[in-house]
Amino acid sequence: MAEVKSDIQIARAANKKPIQEVGAKIGIPAEHLLPYGHDKAKVSAEFIKSVQNNENGKLILVTAINPTPAGEGKTTTTVGLGDGLNRIGKKAVICIREASLGPNFGMKGGAAGGGYAQIVPMDDMNLHFTGDFHAITSAHNLLSALLDNHIYWGNELNIDTRRVTWRRVMDMNDRALRQIVVSLGGVANGYPREAGFDITVASEVMAILCLARDLKDLEKRLGDIIVAYRRDRSPVFARDLKAHRPMAVLLKDAIQPNLVQTLENNPAFVHGGPFANIAHGCNSVMATSTALKLGDYVITEAGFGADLGAEKFFDIKCRKAGLKPAAVVIVATVRALKMNGGVKKEDLGPENIEAVKKGCVNLGRHIENVKQFGVPAVVAINHFHTDTDAEIAAVKEFVESMGEEAVLCKHWAHGSAGAEELAHKVVELAESGRSQFAPLYADELGLFDKIDTIVKRIYRGSEAIADKSVRDQLHQWEQQGYGNLPVCMAKTQYSFSTDPNLRGAPTGHTVSVREVRLAAGAGFIVAICGEIMTMPGLPSKPSSDNIHLNDDGDIEGLS
Repeated sequence: MAEVKSDIQIARAANKKPIQEVGAKIGIPAEHLLPYGHDKAKVSAEFIKSVQNNENGKLILVTAINPTPAGEGKTTTTVGLGDGLNRIGKKAVICIREASLGPNFGMKGGAAGGGYAQIVPMDDMNLHFTGDFHAITSAHNLLSALLDNHIYWGNELNIDTRRVTWRRVMDMNDRALRQIVVSLGGVANGYPREAGFDITVASEVMAILCLARDLKDLEKRLGDIIVAYRRDRSPVFARDLKAHRPMAVLLKDAIQPNLVQTLENNPAFVHGGPFANIAHGCNSVMATSTALKLGDYVITEAGFGADLGAEKFFDIKCRKAGLKPAAVVIVATVRALKMNGGVKKEDLGPENIEAVKKGCVNLGRHIENVKQFGVPAVVAINHFHTDTDAEIAAVKEFVESMGEEAVLCKHWAHGSAGAEELAHKVVELAESGRSQFAPLYADELGLFDKIDTIVKRIYRGSEAIADKSVRDQLHQWEQQGYGNLPVCMAKTQYSFSTDPNLRGAPTGHTVSVREVRLAAGAGFIVAICGEIMTMPGLPSKPSSDNIHLNDDGDIEGLS
């Protein structure tokens, strides 16, 4: 059997084209590409403004079943489909998120795809890339510094130091920083108070950058951030601290979308990176809306399973940006379905048709949920070499019973050639006019009712539950004029419930909302459910154990 190359080995051997040639394929002149080396560039604001009158292409969302340790391959399928559409003669542009250092050195790995369906340069993308995350971290923490500095120099705004809500961030999993005390060490260091860190991808600044339409909108949203409250419970905004303008200065380059390429030299925008389990899980509106002006088809993804990523894509991103998706691809693997059917990871190799059938209930739930938004769907079976014909047939038969079609995809091993059938099916769906997209709930619905609607209709729980303090807080925000905002559910990605070990398609469970946060600048309410953490921790054996430089100075171990 031939040696199977690692993702980074495949990426390192890529025959990359100069980024100017990649941009030219979708009509971006070289002078409007701001290069970061030879193989990546930012697209100028002037060019983005110049194409706003172009007609929009078709928007395709790639989502998935709930993630398992067996792997699903949502980004890999996004890249494979983009290459597949270009292979059959369509002008297609890929839009995905940037990778966070936390999961790269932790457990999840990178975000550039895999096998022969990758975006390159993979190592740059999974590490510092063009510095966007560092800029977001710096802008966020500038606001933190200005807040504490204002309190130190007399507190003219009468901030109640017991009601400071703005936490610091860093782009690394570090559980030790979840809850800390700052300003210890005496008078010169300020007033001690309890504080904490979130990971950068959970920062409201990240969400704002990904939802802003341009620099002016970015600056306004930054000014709308609520950082604390006074004793009379009135909010203190970032603009009160005169923080929004210097924050925008730090983000002036970061807001410009990054252009890179696939292994087959097709264009890909990689921009922004909010997590879907604790944030809204979508790449930037600027990247997606620009791609829609340049391509016939735009393929984008939303993080984790459809219960989180797709729901937030529809109810937050599409609602806020006025986007109308034409079709959805739901990614599943035979291996992951077996895990949902009760098989342990070490026992996934042998054929087990009954486990596949049992695990298909998870896939079925996601198909039903996507249909609730009025968008037609196709299932992509991301192929593993251990899959048997009978197992694949069982998945196809199940999906057919749901009134949809499943397509076997081999893009990981064969690139665009392995995604041709999926590409043809996506074109058929997108051109059918079947999409009647609508969000799940109306803007006017009460905030807790919005949470409860998601719990009942997407998670199939019996109800959302919360302490009186949480309900009172939501009611107060409604009185302050924030009642029309959508909600962003922070919940485990592994289950429809808040129990990560409850696989399949559970029903009747309650979803406990332990805390709510107002992201006034981003324009949504965050509902933190169950035991989910906004600052993840590293596993007992982190991926960093395997990441190193080889004798040639090349990176090994990134995935």
